[in-house]
Amino acid sequence: MTEPAITTGLTTTAYRARLWWLAYALALALLPIAFGSSFALTLLSQIGIASIACLSLNILLGQGGMLSFGHALYTGAGAYAAIHLLRLASNGWAVPVSLMPALAGVCSLLLALLTGWLSTRRAGLSFAMITLGLGELAWTLAQRFPAVFGGEAGLTANRVVGEVFLGLSFGPGTQVYGLIAVYAWVCTVLMFAFTRTPLAWGLRAVREQPERAGALGFDPRNVRYRAVLVSAFFAGVAGGLAALQFEIVTSEVFSVTRSGAYLLFTVVGGAGYFLGPMVGAVLMVLGSVWLSSITGAWQLYLGLLFVATVMLVPDGLSGLAVRLWQRWQARGWRLLEPADVLQIFAALTMLMGLTALVEMLYQFQLRSTMGSQLTLWGLTLNTSEPASWVACALVSCTGLTIWRWCQRRGGT
Repeated sequence: MTEPAITTGLTTTAYRARLWWLAYALALALLPIAFGSSFALTLLSQIGIASIACLSLNILLGQGGMLSFGHALYTGAGAYAAIHLLRLASNGWAVPVSLMPALAGVCSLLLALLTGWLSTRRAGLSFAMITLGLGELAWTLAQRFPAVFGGEAGLTANRVVGEVFLGLSFGPGTQVYGLIAVYAWVCTVLMFAFTRTPLAWGLRAVREQPERAGALGFDPRNVRYRAVLVSAFFAGVAGGLAALQFEIVTSEVFSVTRSGAYLLFTVVGGAGYFLGPMVGAVLMVLGSVWLSSITGAWQLYLGLLFVATVMLVPDGLSGLAVRLWQRWQARGWRLLEPADVLQIFAALTMLMGLTALVEMLYQFQLRSTMGSQLTLWGLTLNTSEPASWVACALVSCTGLTIWRWCQRRGGT
């Protein structure tokens, strides 16, 4: 009696998984139709690339607890590999453009055979520092060898090379997005499948109890090394797709800023959940493209978001969404208590006041070119008048006071 029930449960689970993957594929196909502008298509392409990069980092961080400050080493290596393949193809080499991201991933994997062997000799903070050093070394080498890396100007290439296959020249943005969407779907499926492999189980065991895992027959260093190889391959695919998207690669792809962005948004999205890095990838692209077009202080806001996530929501936005969903199942429409609503209102009030102060400070620094007045939320603020500063400070302090009062009262 028990066996049929187990079989039915497994079949239902597999059926639901297939539906989720089908829904993901449909979303990738329909998003360009829903957002038809070329700007939106560029954003969607960047989100697809960033999703692969953040998911590849999460193999190390979320699965293995391996903090990497140099993940851009592998995305950058993939980008340079793809740009060189494009240049070779323009000189007559028969390299299909659609396969270049996969070949770029292989190049990053080959690089990781050496760098991964070096970095995994130590664990914990030592691993993080070694990855940081390797990333800085790659950035320095890119500056010193312009014949290979193009110097400050970087390397450019034309992705419309070779013979047209099935009507695809990869010149139009829609065709490039289609290629990125296919790679994003396939890579996401493969990385999810990786989480179900014995290597992933061993990686999680090494993360939690390395000594005990070693006693059970796992070699912690070997497990970490193989995880770095897998992560490097997918990171290289992301870098190769970025090279095809922008048709230019500079030494910035190796910078610690790029590695930090991958790490920051993986944590903000939720490293403990498979979909967390994808949420972080969306925020990363919107933050760097959309938010930067609104305010010059966008990097400060992203930094504050990271700090707030670490302090208030350690498991990221995905963890927050899971808790809200569980509360929804338990309470139904009573998702939030009055105290919760008051605390949210207080937090938003505090954020509005802080945002106004930041924008006024930025305006004050550039008052010689931008003037002393700015409009925010329909209100006109003047940085030369003390009343505007006092009003914004009072709003922020009022929100903070109410929020702290709610916390002492036991609000969630």
